[in-house]
Parts: sequence; C-alpha cells; structure tokens
Amino acid sequence: MTLLRLSPALMLAATAGCVSLAPEPQTPAVVTGIPETYPSSMEGGDYRPAAWWEGFEDPVLNTLVGRALEGNLDIVQAAARAERAAAQARIARSALFPSVEGSASTSYSNTPVAGGAFANFPGAPTRIVNETYSLGLAAGYELDLFGRVRSDLAAARADAIAAEYDVRAVRLATAAEVISAYFDIVDARYQIATTLRATDVLAERTERTEARYLRGLAQSFELYQVREQLRSAEASLPQREIALTNAEGRLAVLLADYPEALSEQLDQPLLPQLVFDPVPAGFPVELLAQRPDVAASWERLEAARLRIGARRAERFPALRFNVSTGTQAASPAEVFDIGQNWLLSLGSNLVAPIFDGGRIGANIAAARATYDEAAAAYGSAVLAAYQEVTTAIEAYEEQRQRYRLIIAQKAEAEGALDLQARRFRAGVGDYVGYLDALRSYFQVEASLSAAGRDVALARLGVHRALGGDWFGQAGERLTDEGNDGE
Repeated sequence: MTLLRLSPALMLAATAGCVSLAPEPQTPAVVTGIPETYPSSMEGGDYRPAAWWEGFEDPVLNTLVGRALEGNLDIVQAAARAERAAAQARIARSALFPSVEGSASTSYSNTPVAGGAFANFPGAPTRIVNETYSLGLAAGYELDLFGRVRSDLAAARADAIAAEYDVRAVRLATAAEVISAYFDIVDARYQIATTLRATDVLAERTERTEARYLRGLAQSFELYQVREQLRSAEASLPQREIALTNAEGRLAVLLADYPEALSEQLDQPLLPQLVFDPVPAGFPVELLAQRPDVAASWERLEAARLRIGARRAERFPALRFNVSTGTQAASPAEVFDIGQNWLLSLGSNLVAPIFDGGRIGANIAAARATYDEAAAAYGSAVLAAYQEVTTAIEAYEEQRQRYRLIIAQKAEAEGALDLQARRFRAGVGDYVGYLDALRSYFQVEASLSAAGRDVALARLGVHRALGGDWFGQAGERLTDEGNDGE
C-alpha cells in the first residue's frame, strides 16, 4: 500500500468529499476539553524523539534495538494484520468498477425421436443430435447513487490506516521493552557483583567477630547480628540471579531468539551512559498527532462513522446495469464467425427494499452502536495518553532528584570509608570499623545502580508516553494514495 503523508485537516477534507450519508464528524467532548499544558510541564520545544536511546552511547543497546525491530514476532504479526487490512481496502475499492467475466461453453445432446409428436411422420429421423458452441463476455455495474460503496471503501481505508498505526505502536512498545530489559540486565549484573563483594566483606567481618567473641571481646548479640547480615546477603544472591535470568529471557523473546544466542553480545561490557536532560513534552494536543494508539483510535472512529452512511444507503434504491455479448454456433469453427453468430443482451434494473423484517434498521442501529463504542474508545485513549504523560513527567523528575540524593549519599559513604581507612592505618581505629564502612559503601553503590536504572526507565516512560515516531518524522499521519473521486 502506497502511503502519503497528510495533515489531519487534509485527510478530513478528503474523507468529507465522498458522497455519503454518514453523519458529520464529531470530536468527543472529553477530547475537545483537553488542557493546554501539562500540570508539571517540562522545558518547551519541539519533541524530536527519533532514535533517542542513542543518547546512552551504548553500541550494544543500539544493536539489540535494531535486531528487535527487524525480527520481533509481534511486529511481524502487526505487519501481517496491516497487510490484510490493506487488502480488504482494495477489495472494497473493486466495487467502484464494473465486473467483467468471460465464458466459453459447449453442449452436445443426442435424443431419440420415438415417442415424440413427429415420430410417425414419413422420413422423420430416428434421433435428434444438437451440438452448440458459444463464447461470451458479460459485464455488470452498480451505480453508487447514495454512496454505499464509497462509504464502505472510505471505512476500509480508515481501518487500513489504523492498522498501520498499530504497527507503529507495536514497534514503539517493542523498542521500549528492549530498552527496559537491557537496563534490568545491566542493573542485575551490577547488583550481583556488588552483593558478592558485600558477602566477602561480611564473611570476613563474621570471622573477626567470632574470634573476638571467643576472646570475650564481643557479645553474642553482635555475633548473631553479623551472622544474620551475612545470611541475608547470601540469600539475596539467588533472587538477583533469577532477576538477571528473567531479564535475559525477556530480551531473547523480544529478539525472537533464545537466551543462549545472545551470549556473544551480552558478554561484552554493558556501559550505557545515563542521560538527565529534560524531555520537551510540547502541548497535550500534540498527542493526537504523535501517539500511534491515539491516531489508530481516531481512524477506527472515522471508519465506524462512515459505515453508518453505508448502512443508511441500503434503504434507498440500487441501480444496476448488465450487458452480455458473444457468439453462438453449431461448430467450433463457426463460433469465431462474429459477423454471423453474434449476440447481445442489455439490461438494467432498479431494486429498492420494501420489506426486510427490520434487517436494514437493525444494521443501522448496530453501526451507530459501533460508532458510540469507537467514540468512547477514542476519548479513553486520549485521557489515558494525557495521564500517562503527566505521570511519566512527574516520575522522571522524581527519579532524577532521587539519583542526585544518592550521589550525595555515596559521597558521604566514600568520606566515611576514607576516614576509617586512615584511622586504621594510623592505629587509632579497628579493622572491623573499616569493614563496616566498606559494606555501607557497597550498599550505597547498589542503591545508586538501581537509581540509575530507574532514571533510564523513567526517561523511557516519558518518551513512550509521548509516543512520537522514534524511527522517523514525528507527527505524521497516513492515508492511501488517491481517493478515486471521493
């Protein structure tokens, strides 16, 4: 399907040009009342989301996203549905043109005369043989007086456009899930490494506490406390291993592969650089052009509106024309003698429903109900999009603040660790105090890693909520090339 890029106004004008009994387009009240700005709006400016994850400067991440966009099975399914919808639109378009059929036939009969009215006439044949050959060409056309065909065609095209937007939505979701799984892997690996280092420190701390306890220099409560901390750290390790396995499995599914096949890429150093720049969210009304799920919902609303017109048109007469021509002869050679054996048939009929048991009225009512459902779905999509952006912006700001606080906490932990190291080297502090400071430092590092992942995922949440075209020009809408006189 060839696609042109048109603004919503141009697309609406093209649809309105069709001969149709469909009601006028109406925007749901909940959409017309959308606020002009977000409650916690970020910096203004044009939102340019194309391949924004490249800002993490991680070639492994870029490669994984590219692989997912090429082979993800959800994308393949969405693309197949879009192709099917495009084919359905072409089927609907075929009704605008005459149907032409060719035919060739032959018949042979050999019947007895006996028992017939002429059987006893002198010289009458005993059997009658009849052999006929014919070639024909028939054409039929329905004049679309009240726009039924054109309305169905426009509705099918809107469905096809919605399916194309669905493909975009699945691509966005797939890329987002890859990025999310990737940062979960990075954090899980760091958490495992930090837990192992903390376990080593706690094991040494436990040994020294046990020695001090045996010498009567430590109480049993201190020993039990240190052992409990060691067991807690050891018990958290399997959970972190499970989290890593789960994240790697999610990533493999997104890439339509098995986890073992990703080892070559995931065995490399995974070093994404965090990005803290604000995301220019623009204005809420831009959601109507940016988010593919909102755009798809609008197209389905248009399709439902146009089908009301198509069902209304069924109440009115349909004018059909038929023409057939060809040749007929008694032998194969004579059938091609068009000058002598041609035939022609012309016909037209005007058909109007008189009584159908309420079928047409019920179809119109069903079409109206479908339109009401689509209108509610469109309003719901806009409300959900607005709320997602509002929540994502707030979450991103909160996670950036949290990361800054943990950075300050890390500086304090580094200072405490350095102080304990200097005190131990100077002989005024014990080694146990140094081990406690080192363990606290590792805990802060683990918290910082988790906070960094949360910042990246919160930034992902803002981009995902804004829903721009990450792979091309944001805000484009789709339509078929040409409108066949609509």
